[in-house]
Amino acid sequence: MNDSLRAEALLADLPREGRGRLKVFLGAAPGVGKTYAMLQAAHAQLRQGVLLRAGVVESHGRSETEALLLGLPQQPPLRLPYRGLELSEMDLDGLLADPPKLALVDELAHSNAPGSRHAKRWQDVQELLAAGIDVYTTVNVQHLESLNDRVRDIAGVQVRETVPDWVLQEADEIQLVDLPPRELLERLRDGKVYMPEQARAAIDAFFSPTNLTALRELAMQTAAARVDADLDQRYRQLGQAAPSVLGRLLVGVDGDGEAERLVRHACAVAERRHLPWSVVHVDSRAAMDEEQRARLQAAQRLAERLGGEVVTLHGDSVARTLLDHARERRASLILVGSSTRRLRRRWFGRGLGERLLAAGAGLEVSVLDAAADQPRAGRRARIAPRWRDYLLAALATACATLISLGLARVLELPNISLVFLAAVLLVAVRSSLGPALACSGLSFLAYNFLFIPPTLTMQIQRQEDVLTLLFFLLMAGLTGNLASRQRRQVQALRQAQGETTALLELSRKLTVAADRQAVLAVAEQQLGGWADMQLTLLSRSADGQWRHDGGLHAELPDAERAAADWAWQHEQPAGLGTDTLPSSRWWWWPLCGEEGPLLLIGLQRVDGAPLADERRRLVAALAQPLAQALARAQLAEELEAARLHGQTEELRSALLASVSHDLRTPLTAMRGSIDSLLALGEAIPLADRRELLEGTRDEAERLDRYIQNLLDMTRLGHGGLKLARDWVAPSDIVASALQRLRAVLAPLQVECVLPPEPPLLRVHAALIEQALVNVLENAARFSPPAGRLRVALEYDAQELRFVVADQGPGIPEAERAKIFDMFYTAARGDRGGQGTGLGLAICQGMVGAHGGRVTVGEGLDGRGASLILHLPLTTQPQAAEED
Repeated sequence: MNDSLRAEALLADLPREGRGRLKVFLGAAPGVGKTYAMLQAAHAQLRQGVLLRAGVVESHGRSETEALLLGLPQQPPLRLPYRGLELSEMDLDGLLADPPKLALVDELAHSNAPGSRHAKRWQDVQELLAAGIDVYTTVNVQHLESLNDRVRDIAGVQVRETVPDWVLQEADEIQLVDLPPRELLERLRDGKVYMPEQARAAIDAFFSPTNLTALRELAMQTAAARVDADLDQRYRQLGQAAPSVLGRLLVGVDGDGEAERLVRHACAVAERRHLPWSVVHVDSRAAMDEEQRARLQAAQRLAERLGGEVVTLHGDSVARTLLDHARERRASLILVGSSTRRLRRRWFGRGLGERLLAAGAGLEVSVLDAAADQPRAGRRARIAPRWRDYLLAALATACATLISLGLARVLELPNISLVFLAAVLLVAVRSSLGPALACSGLSFLAYNFLFIPPTLTMQIQRQEDVLTLLFFLLMAGLTGNLASRQRRQVQALRQAQGETTALLELSRKLTVAADRQAVLAVAEQQLGGWADMQLTLLSRSADGQWRHDGGLHAELPDAERAAADWAWQHEQPAGLGTDTLPSSRWWWWPLCGEEGPLLLIGLQRVDGAPLADERRRLVAALAQPLAQALARAQLAEELEAARLHGQTEELRSALLASVSHDLRTPLTAMRGSIDSLLALGEAIPLADRRELLEGTRDEAERLDRYIQNLLDMTRLGHGGLKLARDWVAPSDIVASALQRLRAVLAPLQVECVLPPEPPLLRVHAALIEQALVNVLENAARFSPPAGRLRVALEYDAQELRFVVADQGPGIPEAERAKIFDMFYTAARGDRGGQGTGLGLAICQGMVGAHGGRVTVGEGLDGRGASLILHLPLTTQPQAAEED
């Protein structure tokens, strides 16, 4: 074993200085007795003199649990107010202030109440551990983050409260608390877990025998994985390889006809033995035709559908790479198919199964023989001779012979063999191993017949010439083999580099694609750049109609539509060059997400020939990032639609709240005054009657201002606000606004600071006056009784400013940009329901229509806030007349 791995294992086992130890009581479901087991363990520690305290223990009304809890010291809970209720949470600061040696913290996955320091209880546990306090805690297996989807598939329930897996992995000890499903159901029916009504609902919804059995299996697998990891660490400390407790099944697949059958058999074996399993393909850079690649990809897709892991490795030796991966993943069983090169293996070496058996000490190796009725397809095409390559071998031999005849007069005989070796190397580099061996054989014959005495015969006179010929044949075969292998590696690297470059370029373009149209444009640009190809991108609407999304806008005849429909429905390629509807002129490849197909790519060559294997592999490689980008864009569109819907609902609620308050309040006051006048009449003193009438008038003016605000906001939103500009004195606008709000401003100390001769404004006077009225009314609402309110005019060469300052509570920096949003006050309720939240939004719209702006500043005497209306100044009329 590597010394560094042993050192890491020894360091991991050392006690972490200043940190407590964590013990987790793991259960399959509520009611199995985790809390009860934790309290029993706590009593054992208490009898040994350990200072402990129960931070939080949830008894859920179970009498047995409460009886055990009574004998333990407890930390008083922390009471937190939340929405009119008082929630009880663990007092983390109390435990840290007077730290015990051991703390009991029930329900590790619990979410803390708002206002707590941490959002999750497991974060509280981490702080206790960091403070050197040992912790006993409980958790159910369905709360583990990695098992969340599996639990949802098993029980049909999405568990919201989860714990990261690393929390459990860092635990110093895990104790599995197990209870058979039958006994747990009996406890439920007896009311020992929930109340009878809750128990019946729980049994119907979650606690079925099937669900409990599956969850129990998950809990046992989790505990077994932890035992396996602990065992591995102990053996590493000893410098030895640990035996696997849980084990793993590895199935090696290639592109032969047995790949899918091998995957199905592996899935059945893994289910019988309760083992996780992986499908492993070792890429040894050997040439694979398109049919073999298609079989390999089909087997890998099948493994993913059956729940297996798909792994691709690279290595020159398939057996050695498989064994190294098996030891790394600590697998216990390797499953492979029988070798298809029986004759070659019989003459030149052993098959894959024999090599695994010879080198895989301690591993179980199974070899699945080919089915009797399963034809070994695809091998004939692979070994079929390519006559052009063999013709190249014959021509190279002839050229080498002619050159050697010309050089024979000036070179010695041993040097002539180098010319034939060069011919063999040339053929090996340009073709493959078979033609290279043929060239070496022909060169051997020509060299013997023409150059070794006696010439023009196949006889060899001298013994040293026999050795020369044998060495020549050996070196020709070796150099041809090496050159051919190097050529295959260069071709594989060149192909991989091309795919990698295309993927990098596509990824770079997709990073800036924010929506579906941008992703489609990237796809069209990436796939439509081939001069000899035609591209079309299709998608399907909700009513089943095809929609053109990019590329060539081609009409689909019945044959093409059938191929496209099949590819979309089955999420597999179809059309030209496939086994499905091969009479089609297009090759269809679907881009699929988790919820189905997203886009259909159609490709066809201009000359009508099938697509090359390299093109299909490249499209398959580019399809995954394109599908992910489309899924991401679709999710972004759905989130944006949900956000807009939420904002619409928020505005609607705000409008209803505003209308219900600001219409009913003045109407209620007016109705009360009118009812009093009608009921009592002359019995009310004259001064009181006058006061009632003035109050009615004030409320009517308030109602009129509110309705005017709604109308102005409607006109601003629909672009119906027309500006009738005229020259006006800003002091007149201030005076008119103060006069309109005399009743509202009466309880305040209003200061008016006006320069002697301010410049004139060319504005719509009524709109600017309404904007100033809104600002003044807003300041009056926030000002305290008898508070100061200042209205001032300021100007410079570029603009004139209306400044309204008060002594109210002020506006925080973070809120200053939001106060101009519609219904902000009503939606937030920050003024107890007073105000519509429309006044400042209308003010900003009116001032903005004149080219101005509204800003927020500091108030009077370090208190309150000031709202400033900035309006641009134009050339004054006197100056214009002089010009």
